[in-house]
Amino acid sequence: MIDRRRLVVSTAALAALPIGARAAAPAPPEAAKLNAFMEDVVQRTLRRSPETATNLGLDTGALVGEKSRLDDRSLAASAADKAENLRRQKALSAIDRRRLTGMDAVNYDTLAYVQDIQAEADRQFNYGGSGSGSPYILTQLTGAYASVPDFLDTQHAIASRDDAEAYLARLSAFAKAMDQESAQVDHDAGVGVIPPDFVIDTTLKQMQAFADTPADKATVVLSVARRAKEKGIDGDWAGRASRIYQAEVLPALQGQMALLRGLRTRATHEAGVRRLPKGEAYYRASLKNWTTTDASPEETHRLGLEQVALLNARLDEAFRAQGMSKGAPWERLRALFADPRFLYPNTDDGKAKLIADLNLKVSAVQARLPAWFGTLPKAKVEIRRVPPAIEAGASSNYQSGTLDGSRPGAYYIVLRDTAEDPSWLMPTLTYHEAIPGHHLQGTLAREADLPMIRKLIWFSAYGEGWALYAEQLAEEMGLYDTDPWGRIGYLHDALLRAARIVMDTGLHSQGWTREQAVRYFVENQGDPDTAAISEVERYCVWPGQACSYMVGKLEWLRLRAKAKAALGARYDIRAFHDAGLLSGPTPLKVLDTVIDGYIARAKAG
Repeated sequence: MIDRRRLVVSTAALAALPIGARAAAPAPPEAAKLNAFMEDVVQRTLRRSPETATNLGLDTGALVGEKSRLDDRSLAASAADKAENLRRQKALSAIDRRRLTGMDAVNYDTLAYVQDIQAEADRQFNYGGSGSGSPYILTQLTGAYASVPDFLDTQHAIASRDDAEAYLARLSAFAKAMDQESAQVDHDAGVGVIPPDFVIDTTLKQMQAFADTPADKATVVLSVARRAKEKGIDGDWAGRASRIYQAEVLPALQGQMALLRGLRTRATHEAGVRRLPKGEAYYRASLKNWTTTDASPEETHRLGLEQVALLNARLDEAFRAQGMSKGAPWERLRALFADPRFLYPNTDDGKAKLIADLNLKVSAVQARLPAWFGTLPKAKVEIRRVPPAIEAGASSNYQSGTLDGSRPGAYYIVLRDTAEDPSWLMPTLTYHEAIPGHHLQGTLAREADLPMIRKLIWFSAYGEGWALYAEQLAEEMGLYDTDPWGRIGYLHDALLRAARIVMDTGLHSQGWTREQAVRYFVENQGDPDTAAISEVERYCVWPGQACSYMVGKLEWLRLRAKAKAALGARYDIRAFHDAGLLSGPTPLKVLDTVIDGYIARAKAG
């Protein structure tokens, strides 16, 4: 996903970028000012973030020079980002919000929320990764070493000699990016911000796997050689990429590893962020950032406990319907994880079969969408495996396609061990990541008649909340009617998100240890110990993000019930979905006003 924070704090310029359709009549003065402001934000963003330009397929024409660059990860760039956000905050406040209506008001409120929450964080904290949502620069989930190889392989298009040359330039820039990150890590360590020891251990394990990969097997070398050959572009691309890899990339990676090994001697085993400078305030700010609500850690913790209890009751009922009544729900789930009936062979053929089965699920849900959505996405979605080099600490995820559809959306699934992915879990994961989840939501936003900046900004509570809501929607659509084990998988995954809330708030606001969190997770989820450890360590790195899923889902459900009660016979779930999705990602408070607008229009019509 494109991270909201990166887009808000980034800057640059693109002439002639389409910002979305404008009304035929001239915009009112304040709306015209807002349109100009949003255009300026996009222009600056794409120069500041060449990786965003490539992700969108906009690194051509006036932006073709960006195709040879990676994002600046230096301390100076972070300082410039903070200054730019203050400039934008001042510029937006000069526009009279009272004179805006409809989508202009939604656009203003969305951007104002982003800038205000960022400025608040920038005033309080002088550490953390821009765009990562983490207080740490290098972890098992964050850092150029984990993101750039896949970015070059899957997003940097190669259709010409210039594209291949740009790839090599970016490969060299990869080394610089890692050096810039090392400087940030050193700075943050100086103010007392060092990841927990177990996070450093997992990160070093992943980095070592990268460093041990010889040039002739490295993805960043093979990718340019393979794709240049496919396009008939002559040249010693493998040889040139190999030399950059060995002379520049590996030394920069080894420098990061040496830095982390040095910090490992100073790291503690304390998992939460309360130990960091202004740690309690950092968690409250992070929770607000991820959930876009003002709920306290204590309130959020109680919400998680309530949802865990409700979902355990539903799981017990679903298990009893299948003749499984002994033990706590988590014990029955653990037995299901080990049941050979549901396991794919842990081989390349078995993993290929798993992905093929998921594609069948996508086809099945695609056929049912018209009854539930007035507008359907045009872009397709592909299911891919997370690269083995980074799958040790990774999680399944969705990446959006280009604006022009030349690169489809991709749902990446972690297949380090198929025992972690029994077949009864796979349908819900697919509905969450692909359709009617992330791919449908993200693609509709990109294809909608929205200003460009609104197509780019991401809110976890809105988007992850939608994807979790989509899991329930799949049940309502009848996709589990003949799949009772898949329904148990759906309830397991809903319970996963509820348990994550308890675990996340426990770690960061109540002083839980890593081991206490793992034990809680195992005894409520039934997942294998390795999966529970991976989940807990993920949220030691991303404090607050775990809470966005269920908080967002419950808000989508509340707003749906509100619309249904207000409209009665005029309520149409397709129109409700269109209203919430075609307005683009927003903070949850703004989504509430969007649905109020839909209700008013439906009553008037």
